[in-house]
Amino acid sequence: MRGLFGTAVLSAGLLLIGCEGSSDMAIPESAPAMTPAPTPAEPAPPAAEQAPMTTTDASLLSEPNWAVLFSGHDLTAFNTIGGGNWQIVGGAVQADSGEPGFLVTKGAYTDFLIRAEFQASPETNSGIFIRCQDPNAVDAEQCYEINIYDQNANPNNLTGAIVNLAPPAASIMAGSEWNTFEIMAEGPHLTVRLNGTVTVDIEDAEHPAGYIALQYNTGLIRFRDVRLRPL
Repeated sequence: MRGLFGTAVLSAGLLLIGCEGSSDMAIPESAPAMTPAPTPAEPAPPAAEQAPMTTTDASLLSEPNWAVLFSGHDLTAFNTIGGGNWQIVGGAVQADSGEPGFLVTKGAYTDFLIRAEFQASPETNSGIFIRCQDPNAVDAEQCYEINIYDQNANPNNLTGAIVNLAPPAASIMAGSEWNTFEIMAEGPHLTVRLNGTVTVDIEDAEHPAGYIALQYNTGLIRFRDVRLRPL
C-alpha cells in the first residue's frame, strides 16, 4: 500500500508542475484582444455654415459665391424646352430660327443676383425669365419676364422692362452691341440694371421663387457669361 500511495503522490506532483508551466492554460485562445476605444468622429458643420446650393451642374467661379450657368462651353446647367436652334458659337449660345424656345435652369432659386451678357439684332424678341413656377411652361404670367425687344409696339414692354408689370425707367436700345443685364430678386424687391442703368426698381410678391429661363422668340439672340449669386 505504501508503494501505491507514493506513486499516486508523485503522479499528482508532476501533473501540478505541468499545469503551472503551460501558457495555454493561463490565457485561453478564445479570449478577445484588448483594443483602445475609437475616437468620436467630428460632428458635421451646421447647414448654415455649408456652401449654398445651386444647380447641380453649375461650377463655382474663383469669385466667392458666384456660380457659372454658362461660360461658353456647354449647356449642362440647362434643360431645353420648346424650339429654337440653340447652338454654341464663338463662346456664346445663340438661336436665330425655329419655334419659340427656352433654356431653363435645372435648379430653382428664391433670392439671387443674375448677370448675363446678350447681343440681339434690332428686331429680336427675347428675354430672361425669373422665378418661373413651372419649368415646362415658361411665360409672362407665371414668371417675371425681363424683356429684350427694342421694336416692341408697346413702349411699356421695351428692352429693360418687366413685361406687363413695370415699364423701363430709361429707354436703352440694345441694338447689335453686347449688353449686360444685372437682375436682382430679393424677397419682393426686384431690380433690373441694363448696362449699369436701373430700368426697374419695384416691389412685387406674386412669384416668390422658381426657375430661370433664357428665351428665343424671333430675330437673333446670343447669350454669354451667365452667372448667378444666391443672396
